[in-house]
Amino acid sequence: MQQPHPFAQPVADGPAAPSARVLVVDDDPTVAEVVAGYLARAGCAVDRAADGPTALERAARNRPDLVVLDLMLPGMDGLEVCRRIRERAPVPVIMLTARGDEDDRILGLEVGADDYVTKPFSPRELVLRVQSVLRRTRPGPAAGPLAAAGLTLDPAARRATRDGVELALTLREFDLLAFFLQHPGRACSREDLMREVWGWDFGDLSTVTVHVRRLRAKVEDDPARPRLIQTVWGVGYRFDPTGATGAGEG
Repeated sequence: MQQPHPFAQPVADGPAAPSARVLVVDDDPTVAEVVAGYLARAGCAVDRAADGPTALERAARNRPDLVVLDLMLPGMDGLEVCRRIRERAPVPVIMLTARGDEDDRILGLEVGADDYVTKPFSPRELVLRVQSVLRRTRPGPAAGPLAAAGLTLDPAARRATRDGVELALTLREFDLLAFFLQHPGRACSREDLMREVWGWDFGDLSTVTVHVRRLRAKVEDDPARPRLIQTVWGVGYRFDPTGATGAGEG
């Protein structure tokens, strides 16, 4: 649920993560200042950039733990900035967009963004999303490796392979694959996955759909005819480690 900007009130939540460095990229100085202020109050070290080239330079000089990235930027749009950042390192990206067109939001997810927030947004909600993503990047309790159908995943090392070849997964793709490996044969709705993987009880379910499609492209022999991550019509998805013939993409 989107809310208007409550710019007057500071965030009262605890730190997002110890010494978490967040790069805020937005050419609107008011938005950048407000977002940076809220993140700083939440315990983040914040860097700012107003255009794509500056964002890339600052991300290369001081690698951020997360990037809050506006889609509409002068000179180089946020999609290209996201592509280039993701080529260098698996840095989580939350994209900001003022556009109402779903295609633009999906494009952001397709190039590797982990989440998006549509303007106008609540800075408090944005901070909560940042905190959620950062928590998932921090090492949790030691967990053993997961393996099935030629896929192996090491949660402690945040490393996944397919038939011995390392997979280049975004934060959300990694967590999504981990969830599937932990729950083989379980039919999961998109709402289930949004709650269990993203940590949200509400949100745009197309985010889940796009991430499933991206994950299939990396783990399936034929993503158009998925055998591992199957569509369960009217429900959602099911991970089948036996690789039985799936129900198709969806």
